Amino acid sequence: MAHNGRRIVSLLLVLLLPLTAQATPEIQSWITAKGAKVMYVHVPDLPMVDVRMVFDAGSARDDSKPGIAALTNTLLNDGAGEWNANHLAERFENIGARFTTSSLRDMAIVSLRTLTDDEEVLNQSLDTIAAVVTQPQFDEEEIERRRQQVLVGLEQQKQNAGTVASKAFYKSLYGDHPYGHNPSGNAVSVAAITVEDIRNYFKQYYVASNLVVAIVGAVDRAQAEKVVEQITAEMPAGEKAAPLPKVTFSTGESLSIDFPSTQTHIYLGQPGMSRSDPDYLPLYVGNHVFGGSGLVSMLSEEVREKRGLSYSVYSYFSPMRAEGPFMMVAQTRNERAEEALGVMREQLADFIKNGPPEERLERSKNNISGGFPLRVSSNSKIVEYIAMIGFYDYPLDYLATFVSRVEAVTAEQIHSAFKRRVHPNNLATVLVGNSSENGTPAEKQE
Repeated sequence: MAHNGRRIVSLLLVLLLPLTAQATPEIQSWITAKGAKVMYVHVPDLPMVDVRMVFDAGSARDDSKPGIAALTNTLLNDGAGEWNANHLAERFENIGARFTTSSLRDMAIVSLRTLTDDEEVLNQSLDTIAAVVTQPQFDEEEIERRRQQVLVGLEQQKQNAGTVASKAFYKSLYGDHPYGHNPSGNAVSVAAITVEDIRNYFKQYYVASNLVVAIVGAVDRAQAEKVVEQITAEMPAGEKAAPLPKVTFSTGESLSIDFPSTQTHIYLGQPGMSRSDPDYLPLYVGNHVFGGSGLVSMLSEEVREKRGLSYSVYSYFSPMRAEGPFMMVAQTRNERAEEALGVMREQLADFIKNGPPEERLERSKNNISGGFPLRVSSNSKIVEYIAMIGFYDYPLDYLATFVSRVEAVTAEQIHSAFKRRVHPNNLATVLVGNSSENGTPAEKQE
């Protein structure tokens, strides 16, 4: 079956081309007998299918064992059923299939791309991925190897000022909330995770009731149902993960960390919005005007273009199941850190006071709407979108109505949302740089 590897490379190149026939894909959804939610889009153009499995098993579920979600997810690559890590990889590679895993704060992801016009290839892909999500080996030697990789990575993170700033920012913002800790964990917690801990974590969270399966490609509805059944046949129904605790909005604190660098990394922000927030679109579109549209944003013009304080400055909302952060981020020379921070605060206060200028708002809405077709221009992009829609319980017409809803956002709605939701005098602030040059009394990083 070596020829399948060459075929899939050719097909991948084709998949990079826009899908003009279906600008907004029609999404179908159903719940399996075991409780898994399925999101499905039929795209018959190419003999391929993308399957994306999303479990509510991200680092927000680490509880007292920071790093266990990411470690468990990574170990799915290292043997399943009767196949060790090498054999598992070969089973996918020999038929030209692609298998990946990843983990975020909200979710753990297992993805598969495979051919559909060869029944033997399709069945081998599905049988193998089924073993991955139902019969992982969690071999002790593989666990120790991955543990050492994580510990090395944690040490390397200490050498990156931006990573140090980001970790400190989340901790400052969220404290003991599940979003507050580093998804990779820490040296103490990772060293303490046992084989039994990993098996118990997998048993609790990698279950059908805690799963969204997104399917995009050349399989009809009946075939898609068989795909899901084949993958989850041996998967227990289990129980859906409990709701996350509410995010507590506390007084913003300022933290300066001494770091041997020529530039200071600046993070400031607050808890922003969840994926189900009624102010989602006004805040999203408003931020595009303020600091989310690259070099043409109001924030970039004031900080970068007019004053030359930073080459890179931006803001964004990162909505999650609970309130993800609103943050403003910049890098500047150590000696100009306080000046840059002051200008960033001033620009946010002005935006909240005055709202977005109409001309800029229209440009931003045109930019968002004009770029939207590229977001659903390939199977891989569609499967990511519909998995997100299923995971966060968005309506099935989310993609079909997105542009019209963006275009309907008014300056008044943005002004109101920012005034109510963003508090410039109560932002958590983190600076990481050479304290002897940026003028901030700082503590050494641990």
